[in-house]
Amino acid sequence: MPIPNGPTPMPKLLIVTVNYRTAALTIKCLASIAADLRNLPEQTRMVVVDNQSGDGSVDTIRNAIKENGWQSWAEVVAAERNGGFSYGNNIAIRPALTADQPPDYFWLLNPDAESLEGAGKALLDFMEAHPKAGLATSRYIDPEGEQKAMAFRHFTALSEFFSNLRLGIVDRLLPKTVIPVTPEPQPHLAEWLSGTSLMIRREVFDTIGLMDEDYFLYFEESDFCLQAQRKGWELWYVPESRILHVIGASTGFRHTSARQPRRPGYWFESRRRYFIKNHGAAYAALADALHMAGYSLWLIRQFIQRKQNLDPPAYLTDFFRHSVFVKGFSLDKRKT
Repeated sequence: MPIPNGPTPMPKLLIVTVNYRTAALTIKCLASIAADLRNLPEQTRMVVVDNQSGDGSVDTIRNAIKENGWQSWAEVVAAERNGGFSYGNNIAIRPALTADQPPDYFWLLNPDAESLEGAGKALLDFMEAHPKAGLATSRYIDPEGEQKAMAFRHFTALSEFFSNLRLGIVDRLLPKTVIPVTPEPQPHLAEWLSGTSLMIRREVFDTIGLMDEDYFLYFEESDFCLQAQRKGWELWYVPESRILHVIGASTGFRHTSARQPRRPGYWFESRRRYFIKNHGAAYAALADALHMAGYSLWLIRQFIQRKQNLDPPAYLTDFFRHSVFVKGFSLDKRKT
């Protein structure tokens, strides 16, 4: 006589946060998880990886964990260097994957994000109900209560041109060239998802490996999502999961009404790597050329129409210096 099946076991969850000189924000992120633990599986653990902040972050966060009694589910790991977003996340993910009982899901959560009630449970419930869903993201709400895009379309040569041209009529006529997807009230598929709040099924890592550590910051989640999608995994935006996010607080890269600071070199390097790795040399050259053409036309229109300039200083010059036309097509490992 067959033995009846027992209750479905609760999934194991590992939450990973990478800190770099944002200890106060990381503690608020930890507190938001602590306040919502009752909605998460019993076997939930959280690892904060400090990317060699050098400002006492490790001790500050460790003391907060001890003082608040969070030791049973939270810990801090000090990285040997500041290797970037993928590197930091992989420090926590790699040993978890090889454990005797590895987590079923990994939830990447930025230190400048706070989980609102039920955010993690909503992602887990959705993933459990949709076995083809390899990755899922949350609805993101800024401190002013506005919703921002967390789901996106792939970067293409045409999107490089039109996104820099900045003509509203073109965006309306060719909506598929617009990278951010307008948040919708119902779950929907996407082409890539923000790493701010990203739930990943363990089997995705089994299929495509860890995140590419040769990205320092930016484009790494775009790349990871593309690899997963190419292996047949679905990517979902789940608005029932809500997080509060102070955009750019952990990276210094913010979109505001003030002029942006000069774009860091690693942004250009990550972008170049993304196009060469995923689309080849010829396509990367086309994407670079169209990016500069679109931006040049925008500068002309900006001058003629006397539009306010909020772009980073020397953007076009910096872009060209980091383009394939100057840096070439090598995918050598990033020097650290």
